[in-house]
Amino acid sequence: MILIFCIFAALLIYFSFKSFRGGFAYLNYFRNEFAKPCSDHTPFVTIIAPCKGLDEGLEENLAALLEQNYPDYEVIFVVDDESDQAVEIVKNVSSKDAKAAKKTKLVVARKAAKSSQKVENLREAVLHVSERSKVFVFVDSDARPATEWLSNLVAPLADETVGATTGYRWFLSNKPTFGSELRSMWNASIASALGANINGNFCWGGSMAMRRETFDQLDIREKWAGTLSDDFTVTRAMKAANMAVYFVPQALTASIENCTFAEMLEFTTRQMKITRVYASHLWLMSFFGSGLFTGVMLWALLIVVLSRQNSFAVWAAIATLVLVALFSIGKSWLRLMAVRLVLSEHDSALRSQIFPQLTLWLLAPPVFLFNCFAALFSRRMTWRGIRYEMVSPNETKRLN
Repeated sequence: MILIFCIFAALLIYFSFKSFRGGFAYLNYFRNEFAKPCSDHTPFVTIIAPCKGLDEGLEENLAALLEQNYPDYEVIFVVDDESDQAVEIVKNVSSKDAKAAKKTKLVVARKAAKSSQKVENLREAVLHVSERSKVFVFVDSDARPATEWLSNLVAPLADETVGATTGYRWFLSNKPTFGSELRSMWNASIASALGANINGNFCWGGSMAMRRETFDQLDIREKWAGTLSDDFTVTRAMKAANMAVYFVPQALTASIENCTFAEMLEFTTRQMKITRVYASHLWLMSFFGSGLFTGVMLWALLIVVLSRQNSFAVWAAIATLVLVALFSIGKSWLRLMAVRLVLSEHDSALRSQIFPQLTLWLLAPPVFLFNCFAALFSRRMTWRGIRYEMVSPNETKRLN
């Protein structure tokens, strides 16, 4: 048995070391992107922001879209009901001054029946863009972008080999809880999967841009029909067309909201259910990785606690625990350093995350393992109060 343990422990140590090295690459990528000169590529842009319900800090999030340091753009807010609670916030933000009112539109989409409501909102919104629009930018209502977010997200699209640009989210909390900090740690491991590999990157629909020409060429609106996930659909379209996805560190956005442990589990499980349907290879990799981590670390801990001998097995287990801990803490520290370069206006909140980020790496893999098991047995989920079932990547059933 000790031979089997050593084999799996060696695998885990190798993957942990590889992840640690990836932390240096992640930080260097951020630094290199920040060192690039400012771009003068500023075509007219349409920002599309689907809204549903009252996100925590919604007014600040939407106001940030109207405060971008960018020459000329419009913002389309889209809901599925004129009586939605978000509508009043949209109207308040849009009526702050004449300039804001001039650049905003409110669109009401029909109720989704065979796709997610977010996708239905996006499909409706693109029908209302200005004729001047050259770039479509998509943003989630729980994201709070910095003032240079738009210009940074659009800049790489000057290169016609780039199909889409993307940022990602970083969860922060005004009143941190165990659930919210664990969710942030869980999400951070996905954030650091993005980087210099333009062929391996994926799109995140909460901070994503593409040229209008590319959107039309790839027929994204029609590809969205029947789907639940807007960003996985775009990623699949980009890969099918051999078009690059460019990760823009400056387009990383803060999502400032609290959550309970139960809400964390609901969110993370929903993400893995979507991943299983739209990118099963990533789900399998997550299943294997989280299972390897959880199994080996528990096994090593049991050997150390239960064994009463000063044996090779005990020292092998101790070495495994120590090395994996060092590499995991190092990766978390490097990732947090990179994120602090971008979210400097939230540096106080990020500093308060140092302890959680350097400790909760131990719990994130078991959560991933739970998520993967849940995704194995069900394709149903609740998202923004609506129940869905994913029949396939191209077929979604609304259950209520």
